Amino acid sequence: MAESNKMKEMPVNKLMVQMGIPMILSMALQAVYNIVDSAFVGNMRVGSEAALNALTLVFPVQMLMVAVGIGTGVGTNALLARTLGQGNSKKAAKVAGNSLFLGVIIYVVCLLFGIFGVKAYISSQTVDAEVLEMGVSYLRICCVISFGIIFFSLFEKLLQATGRSLYSTIGQVVGAVVNIILDPIMIYGIGPCPEMGVKGAAYATVIGQVASAVLLLIFHIKLNKEFEHGAKYMKPDGGIIKEIYTIGLPAIIAQALMSIMVYAMNLILKFNPSAQTAYGLFYKVQQFVLFLAFGLRDAITPIIAFAYGMRSKKRIQDGIKYGLIYTVILMILGIVITEIFPGGFATLFNAGPSREYFIGAMRIISVSFLFAGINIVYQGIYQAVNGGVESLVISLLRQFIIILPLAGIFFVFVRNGQMTVSLIWWAFPITEIISCFVGYVFLKRISKNKVDVLN
Repeated sequence: MAESNKMKEMPVNKLMVQMGIPMILSMALQAVYNIVDSAFVGNMRVGSEAALNALTLVFPVQMLMVAVGIGTGVGTNALLARTLGQGNSKKAAKVAGNSLFLGVIIYVVCLLFGIFGVKAYISSQTVDAEVLEMGVSYLRICCVISFGIIFFSLFEKLLQATGRSLYSTIGQVVGAVVNIILDPIMIYGIGPCPEMGVKGAAYATVIGQVASAVLLLIFHIKLNKEFEHGAKYMKPDGGIIKEIYTIGLPAIIAQALMSIMVYAMNLILKFNPSAQTAYGLFYKVQQFVLFLAFGLRDAITPIIAFAYGMRSKKRIQDGIKYGLIYTVILMILGIVITEIFPGGFATLFNAGPSREYFIGAMRIISVSFLFAGINIVYQGIYQAVNGGVESLVISLLRQFIIILPLAGIFFVFVRNGQMTVSLIWWAFPITEIISCFVGYVFLKRISKNKVDVLN
């Protein structure tokens, strides 16, 4: 049980680096899927501006599918790590099996939406017939073949819970490489493949996701020997499903709120399609930076959860300390890059009419990365010690309660011609700063009530 011994005995700062680097790379590569699609689509010979707008509109649903998969995986991750920390391998097998049962249910829901709900969703955000057609085509493919991203998210967390984050990264790399290779071939029509435009981008994405999922399934069966595998463990267990979602539901809501926020911002910016496209492009760059924090959080959560199962106060405290330190370093790096090279990113996407809006958004919103990264770490800490309510509150503040009313208020000034669109961008840093203060208060309370009382 070398991996379990590592979770018990390796110094937390070294363990976090060892587990965190593969997870950070994994999350960064996941963000690459969307950036690569937009970069190739933005350089299409015909209809590139409409295609970029279409990808902006479909993005919230893509995020929502990932949210449910990752959120279920986060609950599985923390519960499985804690169960293994307690030495209960029988329950661990049921936890893993029930997570896969839940994956099947999630896929069926995505499939039905892909068949029946896509057109109504896209048409709520645009009246442009070309954008509507492209958006429907892209999103329908992503939903119908969504089992790749759903099961990849689950197998990734099952491997991370046992300390095997390197293998989840290998799976992510394979998927990203497949996507990057297929994108120009299927979008532009290279060799025997016909030119497919945005449909080609969608097919390249889902094929990459399926490749990742299949590889991680093999790794899971071959390497996760701490507990048994088999269809019998997929039998639904209400108690285990409740435990998974007690931990994972806040993570699902947190990710889902991101989708709702992006959808609401698309509606707010509907009056200016160029600003709407610019926000969608920037969000993908922002997601790339924040996914570094999400990747580190995915190392922090099982480390602290395992230590909590062991009732080791020192390892929990070390996990909190080093998690915050490493995240601050990563976010400062992200701010420096986005503040220095906004024009380079605009050129990558061939932003066209959206260029100035994109650069303005990047210069203002990137200020919030430091506080957003800290908030993400706070949520990982809360989830590891059964602080689901606190995690949920931070998510609601960041992506609903503060951000949308602020953006709506600023929108009124923009519509009245008193300010520029850049006023709307300032809603993001203001929101993250307020949420960070609330998160610190929650952290102090959790430390006092759940950590300091341990022997």
